[in-house]
Amino acid sequence: MPKMIISVDGVVIGQVALAKERTTLGRRAYNDIVIDNLAVSGEHAVLHMSDGEVEIEDLNSTNGTYVNALAIQRQALKDNDVIEVGGCRIHFRARSNLAIGPGSVRTTLDEHPGHSGNSGSMPLSSAPTESGALVELGIPVLRVLSGVNEGQDVALQKVVTTIGKPGVAVAVVTRRRQGYVAAGVEGNVTLNGLQLGTEAVALQERDVLELGGAIRMQFVRI
Repeated sequence: MPKMIISVDGVVIGQVALAKERTTLGRRAYNDIVIDNLAVSGEHAVLHMSDGEVEIEDLNSTNGTYVNALAIQRQALKDNDVIEVGGCRIHFRARSNLAIGPGSVRTTLDEHPGHSGNSGSMPLSSAPTESGALVELGIPVLRVLSGVNEGQDVALQKVVTTIGKPGVAVAVVTRRRQGYVAAGVEGNVTLNGLQLGTEAVALQERDVLELGGAIRMQFVRI
């Protein structure tokens, strides 16, 4: 299923899997994808999907719709194309592992990074290439390996994410320009089996945080 990853200033504010033949995008509340940004027109663009192929059409928007930095009226999208509407970048992925049901495509996206409304926004550590495509598409999460929430993902959508149970064990994961770091706040917190103190340590893919000997979480990108 095709997916749209929407970012502002290099930070992802939402992602949407395309499940309908016609998906509208704009600032007005009745659009399927609502982007609360004054540079985006009320009815800015529409995405047409047929047999797995997706086309984007500009709806005579004030500031135009751009694909790979070129103004378009209607154009077929290819994997990794970058769409620009107002101050937002939308990275098109032809295939997605997002599982959503009918009617669940509707998403509201605030223009401010870190917004945690219906968009399920998450930060993305990546940099644009010369063509404007994002280098890395992994969305950072903490995947719960054990405990009552086993199998669930904790989105690292804030600058600072606090995890654990006060009075038992607490840690914080902080987003920095160069990546993510973790530090212990309270109780027994380990990183890959080693005690984690209050000094921040950089997180690498597949690192495992353990809190109080009961909760294990792995830093991964999905």
